[in-house]
Amino acid sequence: MGPSAIRYAGLEARLAELGLESEDLGNVELVVPEEVAEGDPRARFLAEIKAACEDVAARVKEAREQGRTPLVLGGDHSVALGTLGGLASASGPGGVIWFDAHADLNTPANTPSGNVHGMVLGAALGLDDGAFESPAWPLPSVDPARTVLLGTRLLDPGEKAAARELGIRVITMSEIDRIGIEPAVREALEHVNGDGFVHVSLDLDVVDPEEAPGVGTPVRGGLSYREAHLAMELVAEAGVMSSLDVVEVNPILDRENHTAALAVELVASAFGARIL
Repeated sequence: MGPSAIRYAGLEARLAELGLESEDLGNVELVVPEEVAEGDPRARFLAEIKAACEDVAARVKEAREQGRTPLVLGGDHSVALGTLGGLASASGPGGVIWFDAHADLNTPANTPSGNVHGMVLGAALGLDDGAFESPAWPLPSVDPARTVLLGTRLLDPGEKAAARELGIRVITMSEIDRIGIEPAVREALEHVNGDGFVHVSLDLDVVDPEEAPGVGTPVRGGLSYREAHLAMELVAEAGVMSSLDVVEVNPILDRENHTAALAVELVASAFGARIL
């Protein structure tokens, strides 16, 4: 329902206002979780998630090869496995700024929840034991030296260890409080730039739940409304973004589609919208 909520909030019209042509390729086909077995409790619904992500990867790869900018809407952040896989299939491994309250670096071996959306960046970095392999994408899809976690404020023990081991740059909310959002985002953009691709993955739970209530796993103390907009404005200003995910919009938990509307606003800022 997340992508539908973002569409309903006026995404296509907002992109058109910016002078951008867009083509909506529709939703990938998904099963209803209540109708299938969850499978391995350490990676619940993994087979179904991989099938959906393989579809995403094919569409992203085609768009990239056509010289277009993929904009992937979610839903669950596990969709980013398909986005990153499709980008890597088209261009080789690249860099990513992971705007998220969480690190998403768990694996089936150390997950505390079994939720694949908490493993997706780890999977794209090749941390898993082969569970995420697919002919639809190369692994790793992302270069750990060009990976930045930004806005992070809740990490599991295994994620902390993985971030240290791989040398991933983690810019926590406490660091943003000290140095400010502009230096943090500028550093992140410089860190991830390079060959292949530069992907921006925007989980709406990076924003404080007072501004983005409609997310699956809210964590207090996130980016303010203006900090989030400035971050996306700086992304647009840098001119290096190859693709964008906007994920974790959950209309069931939202208030009057407020979070989906914020998603549209932030997409617009990432694609160049300005106050004046």
